[in-house]
Amino acid sequence: MPLDSRSSMSPEAQLQTTSRRTTKTENPDTWSHSTGREMRESRDKRESRDSRDSRDTHQREYSRTPPSEWKSYTQRRMLYPSQMDHDCVSDLARKREEEEDEDEAYWASVRTLYEKTPNCSRPRPPKPKHAITVAVSSGALFNMMDSRKIYDEEGLEKYMEYQLMNENVVLTPGPAFRFVKALQHVNCRLRELYPDEQDLFDIVLMTNNHAQVGVRLINSVNHYGLLIDRFCLTGGKSPIGYLKAYLTNLYVSADSEKVLEAIQEGIASATMYDSAKDVAYCDTQLRVVFDGDAVLFCEEPEHGTKDHGPDKCFQHEAIADNKPLGQGPLKGFMEDLGRLQKKFYAKDERLCCPIRTYLVTARSAASSGARVLKTLRRWGLEIDEALFLAGAPKGPILAKIRPHLFFDDHMFHIEGAQKYGTTTTHVPYGISQK
Repeated sequence: MPLDSRSSMSPEAQLQTTSRRTTKTENPDTWSHSTGREMRESRDKRESRDSRDSRDTHQREYSRTPPSEWKSYTQRRMLYPSQMDHDCVSDLARKREEEEDEDEAYWASVRTLYEKTPNCSRPRPPKPKHAITVAVSSGALFNMMDSRKIYDEEGLEKYMEYQLMNENVVLTPGPAFRFVKALQHVNCRLRELYPDEQDLFDIVLMTNNHAQVGVRLINSVNHYGLLIDRFCLTGGKSPIGYLKAYLTNLYVSADSEKVLEAIQEGIASATMYDSAKDVAYCDTQLRVVFDGDAVLFCEEPEHGTKDHGPDKCFQHEAIADNKPLGQGPLKGFMEDLGRLQKKFYAKDERLCCPIRTYLVTARSAASSGARVLKTLRRWGLEIDEALFLAGAPKGPILAKIRPHLFFDDHMFHIEGAQKYGTTTTHVPYGISQK
């Protein structure tokens, strides 16, 4: 078929169509102007619509959320906890449980050690945070005068050599020996009445000896059956810095300089002196004698006696009858003894209590006795026996009592008691030391 016969359009129509296409192609400026006008109109419409929407947004009103109570970050975090918070809380709780488990495991291992030791009835030690800790120096617990002489005359190296050569030689008892034995008896009685009791005496051997000397000390402790499990051997350094770390309630030593240092640190301390003659002591009852002024009580009456004489002091005490006395350095230890006594009283063991306390003072009962007793009552302390000597010597009274400890701040009372066979402890506190 011929090509012209396939077109349905007439020759005139085809010519017009071709002319329009040619004109559009041949005039590009006209096309571009038309396209630019259309784009500007589209942009103007869009900007007009955006501005109208913006005005509608500014005119629209939203309901305001009422202000709520202020909450810290921690409180808000608790309302919306995250997985990380749960992990942190669980980690802290797990660490706390692990620490408790380790503590219990330690004491369980200690208990197992004592229970599995053959032919050993040694009780396990109390936990330090519950115990009444009594720190005793090696020179107070044992007689170490010979080795001390070697140290002073030949020096440290010869002293250590001597101790190593004699580490299997048992040391003889010192002035604190009977006191420690009496403490052990109190613990034994408490365990009989309260099998799980932790409020017990815990004895620590506190010494500046070298660790190499510790073997002889351990051998001597075990030889006498002393229940001392904690040692502090400081190798020539003063052990006073460790007293608070050991939670010490009382420190007794044969070294007066270390005792004075401990007193200045606020720790109840005393220098022990052995008696001039050997006297039998009661091993089934701990007997402790306290002086009043500068020992149980403050040094206020001492100032009055020094400044104005005893007569003026007694007049002052009579006037201040209802005013309690201030506390002295040994008041805390007296409270510890009283707390243990009440445990025996609760079991109807008052008459058989293995602790007995005494107040032996040079005060006059007529002028100041009432104030002393009222002060003890206000403190909640019960003294078993109170002896007001009105200036009379204390030696004969102490010989009758035979105490394991006699606390006094005056050296002439200490020396007088020693002549009667009393183990004495000097408290370097108060105006009498100046």
